[in-house]
Amino acid sequence: MIRPFKPGADWSLFLDRDGVINRRIPDDYVKKPADFEFLPGVTEALARFAAMFRYIVIVTNQQGIGRGLMTVNELEQVHSKMLADIADAGGRIDKIYFSPDLKDSRSFTRKPAVGMGLKARKELVGLRFRESIMAGDTASDMLFGKRLGMTTVLISQDTSELRVCSEMADYSFPDLISFARALEVG
Repeated sequence: MIRPFKPGADWSLFLDRDGVINRRIPDDYVKKPADFEFLPGVTEALARFAAMFRYIVIVTNQQGIGRGLMTVNELEQVHSKMLADIADAGGRIDKIYFSPDLKDSRSFTRKPAVGMGLKARKELVGLRFRESIMAGDTASDMLFGKRLGMTTVLISQDTSELRVCSEMADYSFPDLISFARALEVG
């Protein structure tokens, strides 16, 4: 791992959702607010990030919509509850982008394709990828970040994911709060 660094005030943070912010549901999807469970330390990390980054953006693949297992409205209900809980803890998310497309669709918006990132850059004034970090828990997240020229951070304790992503991840941490603490001392 490269030594931690301290991003400047103009930097942006891109975050994956499932497996980074909330607990994944094995072989299923977070389809309603009651299914959503923050991972330990996430709301504290997001409160710390709020003071560090110009923009905090979630980019998330949500193929449960494409599979007909949930609707966009149901996803928005999950996100409304998540955003309220984050704000209550002193954090913020400036924008959420999601792709409802299926894994095999070859969609331009589905990570590792860069569509969600390009949309963010178009909508968020002054966002620059070379001054952005992509934090996620999969190779798809790391590839998305690399394709856009971002610094990549793997958030995972899964040794097989660490092995797969070792070439693509500039940094790795077991969880979001460890990453936040490292940036503070950077």
